[in-house]
Amino acid sequence: MQQKNDNITTAHFLGSLLHLSDPTLPIGGYTHSNGLETYVQLGLVNNVSSAEMFVQHMLTNNLQYNDAAFVCLAYNAAAANDLTALLALDEEAAALKLPREIRQASQKLGVRLMKIFSRQQTYALAQQYEAATLAKKAEGHYSIAYGLYACLKGVPLPEALYAFYYNAAVGMVTNAVKLVPLGQLDGQDVLFRMQSVIQSLVGATMALDRELVGVCNIGFDIRCMQHEQLYSRLYMS
Repeated sequence: MQQKNDNITTAHFLGSLLHLSDPTLPIGGYTHSNGLETYVQLGLVNNVSSAEMFVQHMLTNNLQYNDAAFVCLAYNAAAANDLTALLALDEEAAALKLPREIRQASQKLGVRLMKIFSRQQTYALAQQYEAATLAKKAEGHYSIAYGLYACLKGVPLPEALYAFYYNAAVGMVTNAVKLVPLGQLDGQDVLFRMQSVIQSLVGATMALDRELVGVCNIGFDIRCMQHEQLYSRLYMS
């Protein structure tokens, strides 16, 4: 009986997690390359190996210290039912996103994510955070909204983080296939090799020193800023 109950619980949060982290959610994620388009136009990403290096470096040197870290912190704030902490994290996330396109993308994705899930089930803390965004007291960044809803929906933190990283990797690989371009199987090979990277990142993110949150990745920021001035663009960032 206990095993049956455990299976039911797992199936419940798995469905919530798959929905929350679905790359096809209509929040506009497919319109952003997060600077990859600049790397491709400059010739810095031009084949399978350089595309794989881009994805891995983005996960380990950028997301680990920024968006994924904020997912973890927002999850913990939600677990403590601490709206003040959520709002402070939202403000910190906004301050750390120096490129305008990236900051606006994060905000739009987060607001749209909340709009989807607020229709399905009511959570007092989510309502308060969403109300703060409507009152311009918060920006509603994607990582904060994701961590908030992962907690409220009962998704364990390790699984929530893994899915967050995987979703990001899928987006980068999909964009690389289109932009470089790469073969579809090449992209899947890269995604397969990222699984062990993501697995190690989950534990590292959960144990991350709070003082390291927001570590700046100057090269990434510069390429994102340069994207605004590209002669031709397929993506919004």
